[in-house]
Amino acid sequence: MTRTDRLQKQLDRFRLFDYPVIVGMIISGIAKMIEDFRGLAVFVAVAEAGSLTAAGKRLKLSTSVVSHHLSRLEEKLGVTLYFRSTRAMSLTPEGVLALDPARRMVAAGEEALGLIGSGSDEPVGTLRITMPAWGEQLHLRQALWTFARQHPLVKIVLHSSDAPADLVKEGFDLAIRLGTLADSSLKSRRLGHFETILAAAPAYLATRPPIQTPDDLIACDFIGVTMLPGSMMLLRGGEALTVEPERVRLEVDTIASARSAVLAGLGLRHLPRGEVAGDLEAGHLQRVLPDWSMPALGVYAVWPDSGPQKALTRRLIEDLVSQKAGLLP
Repeated sequence: MTRTDRLQKQLDRFRLFDYPVIVGMIISGIAKMIEDFRGLAVFVAVAEAGSLTAAGKRLKLSTSVVSHHLSRLEEKLGVTLYFRSTRAMSLTPEGVLALDPARRMVAAGEEALGLIGSGSDEPVGTLRITMPAWGEQLHLRQALWTFARQHPLVKIVLHSSDAPADLVKEGFDLAIRLGTLADSSLKSRRLGHFETILAAAPAYLATRPPIQTPDDLIACDFIGVTMLPGSMMLLRGGEALTVEPERVRLEVDTIASARSAVLAGLGLRHLPRGEVAGDLEAGHLQRVLPDWSMPALGVYAVWPDSGPQKALTRRLIEDLVSQKAGLLP
């Protein structure tokens, strides 16, 4: 058989295929790949969130749908990935082996989608962000709203709470943290700083002897904030003193509640300057020990180190960095 005959035979064999059938086979293969990727994404989300319900909240899926995808993946692989109980889920030995490769695959998929989107002048996608409930005077929210107006194809999901969120477990792309960063595996970039001042209501100060030195603070009532350290550092010239309040009369879980308690005359509290600037100007609060100051605290963009950073996250961070002076009060 000549070379021409062999080629003709191969062409005749190819003609036996129906083009719609070929297209259907390709589409079917792509659908299976998407189903596999979805199953792996669910598997990773359950591992990081700790339960089907928490993974569902993170993925915006019902618990039953999450369970369905996980069961389909286990059925295809022929192994059990999780030990299930009414209280918790834990990885089987097979699940432990599969987790890191699955994370890499999901991260690679997200990176590919991010790179595709980054090549466009108009970014597209979803950003899940968490930031403190306070901080309006830092203009962080206004900067975020400006970003949303400039990029109408970007969906922003904002979580506001003074309690720190678990970025990996809760599926956040970015956090804005105010204060001092604890050591962690998270990556961060400093955006700026803010100041705190020690303040009290005039009505409270009127019931006490004058507070003239740091030693006079020992007999004062203080407002505590649950997730923040009670101690504070006072600075004057080259002098630095650490004060540990001995009389915490009231403890709250938000900065807004602490400010409200101070305004009500229940005690002293060091509060962000931007949060009380109007109260000081109106005379509703008075600065205590005005000759002493406190160390400046940072404003940080923080993101997980669990895989490649989303291009959309990077774009928002660069936008905030470019206007960092405007983020400060």
